[in-house]
Amino acid sequence: MLADALADGRLSGDEHAERTTAALSARTLGDLAGLTTDLAMPDQQPLRLEGGQSVTAFFGSEERYGRWVVPANVTCAAVFGEAVLDLREALLQDRHVVVTVYAFLGRVRLIVPAGVEVVLNGTGVLGRQRGGTVQWPPQGSDVPVIEVRGYVVASEVLVRTPPRPRRWLPRWRRESLP
Repeated sequence: MLADALADGRLSGDEHAERTTAALSARTLGDLAGLTTDLAMPDQQPLRLEGGQSVTAFFGSEERYGRWVVPANVTCAAVFGEAVLDLREALLQDRHVVVTVYAFLGRVRLIVPAGVEVVLNGTGVLGRQRGGTVQWPPQGSDVPVIEVRGYVVASEVLVRTPPRPRRWLPRWRRESLP
């Protein structure tokens, strides 16, 4: 899109060079989306960012999985049901994503890929929150962080990370092999 804009005369050579450099050094989708907002209509953008639609499970189940763009703030509600956010193939728009959870007699499952830290900061009454990876990551780290906030009443928030590879030999047998 940047090359087409340069060819059409919508961008100068210097502006094209600046935007190309910014695109190559972008760390999140939010950084990329900002480079083309003035070049095309919203329905013709190469990255269509979802407007923060909530995931709600009322008396049933709701699941968000596959390749989807995760906004900086996501709301997830589970009332007498189960809501699943599968982030293994998702594209994070920001390095710090806040998932706001409202659960009443339900369950919220969050499946995250390797290399993503999860912080559980929700308030629970007769509920539990399991699977957080850290209390809070160190300042200045470049690791993506998903912070879970909200209220859990007689419910469960469960975070699953990919399983670690299993070792099929005991440690003392591996060390004795050539």
